[in-house]
Amino acid sequence: MTGEWLWQDFLALGPLPGAVPCARLHTRLVLAEWGLARLAGSSEIVVSELVTNAIAATRRLGWIPAPPVRLWLLADSSRVLVAVWDANPLLPARGEVDELAESGRGLLLVESLATYWDAYLTPRDGGKVVRALCALSQPANG
Repeated sequence: MTGEWLWQDFLALGPLPGAVPCARLHTRLVLAEWGLARLAGSSEIVVSELVTNAIAATRRLGWIPAPPVRLWLLADSSRVLVAVWDANPLLPARGEVDELAESGRGLLLVESLATYWDAYLTPRDGGKVVRALCALSQPANG
């Protein structure tokens, strides 16, 4: 996963609700450091959704202690790949959501902000990785 990317970052998070704002802030600061602040908005939302889903998936396992959720940020000058690992092997699926439902739209939001997203099982470590690519629609004028 890391071979083609100029910049790489990793963060392990406890599967707690407070991890989501921490992951968003971490993403904003790392992308600013990399000179990619223009991708921070969409990347932060994608991170928020993927980490939220990973925390929920981890908590559904009911394991004590619960394993961490892992976040990777990989980037070049015009793209950010967000990857999130959790220990639950159940792959995410975008489903039909009732218009009055208060949740269930996270993957729709990721789909609307990312160039693509996918998920795959990690048999060696157990669980899965869900990843999404955020890219500039046009190269920035230098």
